[in-house]
Amino acid sequence: MKIWSYSRPFSFHGHSCEVKVTLTRGETISSLYVDDFLVDEQSIKYSDGIITFVHPLKIASGVEAQVESGYFNWRNVGIAVTENGRLVHESHPGEDLSYGEALMEDLYRMKENASGAGESKWAQNKYSIYADLGLAALFFIVSKVTGDLVLAAIVGGVTGLGLIVLQRFVKVDLLGGFAVFGTIMLAISTAFSLVLQDSYWVQMKGTALGLFTASLFMADGLLRQGAYFGARFERYMPGPLHHNRLAIGMSIMGIVSAGGNYVVAENFSEDFWLMYTTFLDFPIFMLSFLVILRWARKSEGATA
Repeated sequence: MKIWSYSRPFSFHGHSCEVKVTLTRGETISSLYVDDFLVDEQSIKYSDGIITFVHPLKIASGVEAQVESGYFNWRNVGIAVTENGRLVHESHPGEDLSYGEALMEDLYRMKENASGAGESKWAQNKYSIYADLGLAALFFIVSKVTGDLVLAAIVGGVTGLGLIVLQRFVKVDLLGGFAVFGTIMLAISTAFSLVLQDSYWVQMKGTALGLFTASLFMADGLLRQGAYFGARFERYMPGPLHHNRLAIGMSIMGIVSAGGNYVVAENFSEDFWLMYTTFLDFPIFMLSFLVILRWARKSEGATA
């Protein structure tokens, strides 16, 4: 299923050419067209990272070139056409199309430098992460089975609150930094649904509570240097991070997510909104999160 696509047309020796970069639920696809005919297509799964695609281009006269397509910032894609080692076209002049690859290299380096710490953090926090994923899955399943978003929100909220009770009887940590905050927000979300009793407002919760949460993260990052949220979220990340930058970055991502939820809820069907919030915003989240990690990462030798 296509989520988004970028079109980058160009001319090459009298031929009309175009590169289309398509984002689907599971992969990025880069396709090269010459005079409306597909001549080359490459793809990479999100789980395998981000690359700069290089398409071979050869026209009937025998002239050859290479067409690169890749991210030059966290949200936009550009192309560059090279003929005989000479750059003949850029969709965005001067931009570095290897930005996405650099993001992935930074992430891999963080993992390598903190592999032991990362494994320890995963062992410590995996059950609380499973709890959050389970709550999200429960909301989606109840919504699809009953067709009632209000009921799904209430069931999810009650189940989330039940984690607090369950924690008293199990030794594994179900209430890590994510799960605790998520459970609190679920309680607010449940009250929101009970008071308003309307599917539209269940959809709008993502926007209203998202902006509320983003304001808390921003205040923590600006006023307390990320001492609360930034420090708690760092426990899930490989390598040391600046707490204030992590909190501010998460706040900005929350604002963007809240805006996306509003646009989808206002302009698309309830079924599409449910699919979007459960599955389709994941690629956007991951790319944004990689940018935040790169910005928040502490340089070697940094202590603050």
